[in-house]
Order: sequence, then C-alpha cells, then structure tokens
Amino acid sequence: MMDAREHENRTAIITGGGRGFGKAFGHALAARGAHVVLADIDAQAGEAAAAEIRAAGGAASACWCDVADEAQVGAMAAEVAARRGGIDILINNAGLHSAAYAEPMTKSGLAKLRRLFDVNLMGVIICTLALRSAMAGRAGASIVNISSSASYDCPTAYGVSKLAVRGLTVAFARELGRDGIRVNAIAPGLMFTETIRRELPQALVKSVHEQQILKREGGEQDIVEAMLYLCSERAAFVTGETLRVSGGLALQV
Repeated sequence: MMDAREHENRTAIITGGGRGFGKAFGHALAARGAHVVLADIDAQAGEAAAAEIRAAGGAASACWCDVADEAQVGAMAAEVAARRGGIDILINNAGLHSAAYAEPMTKSGLAKLRRLFDVNLMGVIICTLALRSAMAGRAGASIVNISSSASYDCPTAYGVSKLAVRGLTVAFARELGRDGIRVNAIAPGLMFTETIRRELPQALVKSVHEQQILKREGGEQDIVEAMLYLCSERAAFVTGETLRVSGGLALQV
C-alpha cells in the first residue's frame, strides 16, 4: 500500500521540471512529502512550476540548468546537496522530443543531431555522475530515466537516443548498485500532453492508437504512477529495468 507521506524529508531533483511530465512528477513527489528541485533550461517555467507546487502546499524550488552543460549541472548538484544534506531521487526527464526531431537523420543536419544527443544522452550521463556522491548510501536512493516506446523500433534519431537511455539504465544500475542506488527507466507510449496535442498530425495519432492493445489515450498520470512506483519501497528489488507504459504498443517477447 502506498504511504501518502512516503517521501517525507527526502530531496528530489527533476530535470526538465518546468512543464509536462517534469512538472507532474514534481507535484506528485511534493504531495508525498519530498522537497522537489525543478531544474530547467527555461528558468521562468521552472519558477512558475515551483510556485504552483508551493501554492498547493508542497515544498519546491527551481534552478536554471542546461543538462548538457557539465559545469552548470555540477554547480546545481553541489548547491542542492549542501543545502539539503544529500539527494534521494533523480528524475532524468529533460529531453528534446518535438516534431522537429521526428525526421530522417539525413535531413536533420549534424548540428541538430549533436544537440539532440547532447541533451537526451549526455544529459543523463552528466546528471547521474554529478549526483552520484550525494545519493550514495542514502536509503531508497533512486534514479528514474525517461526513455520512449520509440526506442523499440528507432524510426528516427530521437528513437535511437532513447534506445541509448535504456542502455545507460542497465549500465548505471550495474555501476551504482554498490552505492545502494537503484536505476530504472520508463518508456512512455503516446501520451497526450499539451505539446503532443499541438504538434502531432491526427493521422499519426490514429495509427498509434490502432497498434495499442488498450484503446484509450495515455496521459501524464499514467507516467506519474509508474514513476512513483519505481521511486518507492515497493520497487526496492527492482533495478536496471525499463517499464513500458504504452497501452501495449508494439509488444515484444
């Protein structure tokens, strides 16, 4: 059974915390007692999301951070760890995923591809390594990476970047297990956020729904529930796994 205050006095850093999944993760963890730090390259969005969480009775702060910038991430990690006495949860949520990246690599150009992999792949590596020492040895320490169902067929560079996130999840689970840190990932299917509704053609939405076993729209709360499970004691013996939350999209054996 879930404890309504299971994250009391714990500290969680959520990258890309200013909107979308990141903001939803922040609300959910704060509602369960955590102090959430929303790290976002859009400082205004991060501050607005933190203020929204505080208005709802939660504890939240925000910081400006580009996850692909090693110096910025290192400074954030050191500041939060010093102020909070350590870090318990890291959600590697920041990522580039707009329609601009859903195109063939032959059309994207190297500059766009480099930025995609700097954020989606190197961002996970940089944040995980920067926070390792502040999380090591803390009871229930947990890292959750956000992959994608696109990582199972890799139709674009975006899918390839999220395949790499699944690989990193296994590699870091092996490396950080000795520190008592569990590392898992979530692979969302098509989830109806504001961005998705605005950007995706209806024909593509219909095509994805036809491939799902469960014939309904996925939403932010579906991903939030998966995150809460992976960060909880209910998943204390789970590490190195990627949990698909996709309505049965493209199941494989």
